[in-house]
Amino acid sequence: MTWIKSFRSIADYIDLFKKKGCLAELRGDFLAKADTTVKALSYDSRSVTPGTIFFCKGAHFSPDYLHMALEKGAIAYVCEPALAGRLSDSIAPSEIPGIVVTDVRTAITNAAALHYEGLREQLTIIGYTGTKGKSTTSYFTKAIFDSWMQSMGKPLTAILSGINNYDGIVDEESHLTTPETFELYRHFENAVRSGISHLTMEVSSQALKYGRTRGIGFDVAGFLNVGEDHISPIEHSDREDYLAAKLKVFENSRIACINLESEDLPRIRVAAENSERVVTFGLSKEADVYAHSARAEAGGVTFTVRTAEWEAPFSLCLSGLFNIENALAGISSAYALGLPLPFLQNGLATAKVPGRMELFRAPGGRVVLVDYAHNKLSYETLFASVAWEYPNCPIVTVLGAPGGKAYDRRRDLPQIAAPKSHKIYITEEDYGEEALSNINAEIFAVATEVGGNAEIVEDRGEAIERAILESPENAVVLILGKGRETRQKRGMEYVETEADAEIVERLIREARRKE
Repeated sequence: MTWIKSFRSIADYIDLFKKKGCLAELRGDFLAKADTTVKALSYDSRSVTPGTIFFCKGAHFSPDYLHMALEKGAIAYVCEPALAGRLSDSIAPSEIPGIVVTDVRTAITNAAALHYEGLREQLTIIGYTGTKGKSTTSYFTKAIFDSWMQSMGKPLTAILSGINNYDGIVDEESHLTTPETFELYRHFENAVRSGISHLTMEVSSQALKYGRTRGIGFDVAGFLNVGEDHISPIEHSDREDYLAAKLKVFENSRIACINLESEDLPRIRVAAENSERVVTFGLSKEADVYAHSARAEAGGVTFTVRTAEWEAPFSLCLSGLFNIENALAGISSAYALGLPLPFLQNGLATAKVPGRMELFRAPGGRVVLVDYAHNKLSYETLFASVAWEYPNCPIVTVLGAPGGKAYDRRRDLPQIAAPKSHKIYITEEDYGEEALSNINAEIFAVATEVGGNAEIVEDRGEAIERAILESPENAVVLILGKGRETRQKRGMEYVETEADAEIVERLIREARRKE
């Protein structure tokens, strides 16, 4: 790739904020340092290096973070007016220039675009938003494009997902569904420097609401579905706020791929009109990319897809009929970008998603499914699919809900799972700064209210073990919410834990040794 980063001065960033209408005032001796070269941007004092402009943001921001940034070589700071006085009082006026802006997120977005000018054009970016299916669809899409790249001897494509981030250099478990703006650009830079041409990413409603992807734009913006989730004081005030945030995915997209099965379809169609081209997908014949003749098979599904150019068979090695819609989204993106049909078929036939509908055979004829399902819409589709694929098999479910957000899950999840389950085990799932006992008690109350057989087992590993060992023979055991994640949020910290799938694998090995 030919992209070369060009470094600007502090004065260039000040001029940029003026031009974008977000500059409020300047503090400290900025004139003497206006020509200083900016080598990096950061809002994490731990990652500051000499030559960094430090952005002060976050509800928990402390002046101590700025002091740490200064000690590490920050050359200027950016903050909002509400914070400016506190910061000026805590540092010497001549020590560092202060750039006060009306909105720090707007400043971050524009600063990143300037610092990485020309980088975005080196990548083809496919972004997906939706209440459910973002991770699976992203991995399906990556598999399709990887198949194409491998045929040409080129590097595998990049992915930024709620499960894992891979950019050719970094390969890590993710903490956020969509990284913050500076991290996004760093992943883009890594991908370009690694010779990667395509990147698939999940785009969360929070990322869209707070502008993490503003100005980046998508070559393909995929809208999968919308339900009721993430409604809380710190996320979305109501469903309208949630939907409005998701529709922002089309604000700067070249191609829009939309699911005709989604709720609020008229609103989605109107928002998608901003795009140069719209491609629809779904299970109805009106879709541009239409699936029919679906069949569940051992450990996977098969179906046929029809477009204006071709009609062809497809297969997935991932169980769950609901995954057909996710596959259609990936097919639509590749189809819209002109990939040849064989790469679509080959990619999907071998696509794997860590922690998503992972199937294990346990002693006693039990089937264990580990999945990330964690909200109302994903539960509804999952339980419907399991009932269809495993008729007359008792279902045992392990579930939980996070602390401090998405409060409706504590009602929705047990209302769906408890009546359909032989028993549910309620356990830990990123309780954060809330008391785990309170979260579990709320879930338990709803589960018993709808006539469910429920038990609280706070230790997640123990809950999984008991769910498998205490379940009836031939049961389907659903371990939901965490997949292959190896961390639990406890308080303000992420603590290393054994992944659900790893626990299941270990328990099965131990059981077989005893046979």
